[in-house]
Amino acid sequence: MDYQNRAGSKFGGGGVASQSATNADRRERLRKLALETIDLDKDPYFFKNHVGSFECRLCLTVHQNDGSYLAHTQGRKHQTNLARRAAKDAQLGRRNQEEGYTGANAIQIRKNVVKIGRPGYKITKTRDPITRHQGLLFQLQYPEIAPNVVPRVRFMSAYEQKVEDPPDKAYQYLLIAAEPYETCAFKLQAREVDRREERYWTWFDGDSKEFWVQITFKTEREERYSGVPGLGGSGVRR
Repeated sequence: MDYQNRAGSKFGGGGVASQSATNADRRERLRKLALETIDLDKDPYFFKNHVGSFECRLCLTVHQNDGSYLAHTQGRKHQTNLARRAAKDAQLGRRNQEEGYTGANAIQIRKNVVKIGRPGYKITKTRDPITRHQGLLFQLQYPEIAPNVVPRVRFMSAYEQKVEDPPDKAYQYLLIAAEPYETCAFKLQAREVDRREERYWTWFDGDSKEFWVQITFKTEREERYSGVPGLGGSGVRR
């Protein structure tokens, strides 16, 4: 940054930088520092949405360019959230180990359990006629499910799975597990899921041995402004 040729200052005297100039210089230094340490292709929290903006899925922020995102990763908010996420994962790992859970899915695995194959399933596309929310309805049949076992659901990012290499960050995976059946994984678009109770729910019918999972994706407006306070909206088009 040129400090000495600023209007009103003597040559060689430097001059006082304005607040905006200081912030711009700080962001540029943070961006250069991040470029040396971060590979965006391997960053699990980096996501480019359908309008060309960049999102941080850890902090739920939206950035207009990759430089802004890189500067954000060096900031206090992102670093604090990274530390909280690491502490939470460590705590969850210890609890799962104490309770006898293993694996990335945190599903209880008993020794000498013989898998009997995959359950039958049906997938139906859904769309709310009023809000235009798109979603999927999963129906899985578990006629030989173990007693007192309820299927469990987990979302997995492309970077957590080990089947497809290299991982494609444009997709995510929905995992459903129930003993003694094999775990089913469904490949979905990497769109944000609306976690409100009326949009996302699961239900297991103990009589028919059917398990239902309803997921609803957020609208384009909600995805675009999810990190902007007051602009998320309900997704209703008027």
